[in-house]
Amino acid sequence: MSLLVVGSVAFDAIETPFGKVERTLGGAASYFALAASHFVPVRIVAIVGDDFSDKERAVFKGRKIDLSGLEHAAGKSFFWSGRYSQNMNERTTLTTELNVFANFKPTLPDTYLGTKHVFLGNIQPDLQRSVLHQLKGKPRIVGLDTMNYWIEGSNAQLRETLKHVDILTINDDETRQLTGEHNLLRASRHVFKLGPKILIVKRGEHGALMVHPKFTFSVPAFPLEEVHDPTGAGDTFAGGFMGYLTKAGNMNEQNLRRAMVYGSVLASFTVEKFGVKRLAKVTSREINDRARRFAKLTAFKL
Repeated sequence: MSLLVVGSVAFDAIETPFGKVERTLGGAASYFALAASHFVPVRIVAIVGDDFSDKERAVFKGRKIDLSGLEHAAGKSFFWSGRYSQNMNERTTLTTELNVFANFKPTLPDTYLGTKHVFLGNIQPDLQRSVLHQLKGKPRIVGLDTMNYWIEGSNAQLRETLKHVDILTINDDETRQLTGEHNLLRASRHVFKLGPKILIVKRGEHGALMVHPKFTFSVPAFPLEEVHDPTGAGDTFAGGFMGYLTKAGNMNEQNLRRAMVYGSVLASFTVEKFGVKRLAKVTSREINDRARRFAKLTAFKL
């Protein structure tokens, strides 16, 4: 059973109070795939330029990650640079260069067409929907991420795409912007009317909130003494969540709760180093050990 992700494979320049890197592998699809591959094989649909070399490809080597859908085009890969504030809660974008990503039109290889578990990363809503149109048959689970840019500038297209989505993963500000509701629980009812059955609100250092029509579940961020780089934490969370859920095979309450925990656990490794450096080396043993510590951290008796 495989999981397909469409999104960006990019290069980042990042500055935080703990230092800076001038160029490191990033992109939502990279973080997502590295996290999800601990549970199931992952198929990437993305585009890169001439500057994506064997060195970057080697980061995915040894993982259950299929790069057949990684398109190579003449030019430079998507590049982003940003600086984080002293408390890590505020981020300033310094540079955004779309490069080859500006003309990205996701095309699925024939071997991907039967995929039943799909995550539509943060790209233009019409392109997200085009991926679903290419698939043979209806997927079992479709997850989607979006952002304020699309909520504001492509609202009608986004709403059309959401009709085909099971799980929406966005942050609290985006949830409020999409629904016009400040209260997240009331906002979830608006989201359900748009199509998704489940809303996951990513809340950074405060963890994540999942709202289902029949229950609500919240997980904290795993406590760490030092957070070196928050970049990609939300994408890692989505990868851990969708990866575990795909492996589990269905969306019952127990599996959804466990998927939330594994998403938070994977994200806690990402923030320990810059870019994908820590995530690319984490082992399943480390993940399971931290998951057990997470269970003890949140357990209590009435």
